[in-house]
Amino acid sequence: MALNIKTCRDGIQFSAIIQPRSSQNKICGIKGESLKIRLTSAPVEGAANKTCIKFLANKLDIASSQITIVRGQKACNKIIRIEKIEESEFMTKILKSNKASS
Repeated sequence: MALNIKTCRDGIQFSAIIQPRSSQNKICGIKGESLKIRLTSAPVEGAANKTCIKFLANKLDIASSQITIVRGQKACNKIIRIEKIEESEFMTKILKSNKASS
């Protein structure tokens, strides 16, 4: 299946599955219609959410302030919004970073 990305006012929104306490921060591909991301942080006091935002900002070469977790702050399934990016740019950078980390 393909990643379900919705275009929003001034950006995009997509679903992600976060796996905390992993050995490394890594994009693992697409599971269902969600982007699967492994993170080293534990899901305690928002640490995994902060790591997720910083990790995506680094992969996409954008400011952390452009990324918001819209839904799922205390769950593995999240809806993430990224401002000032188009779907094509997002997919290009995510696929590029995924191949580089493989």
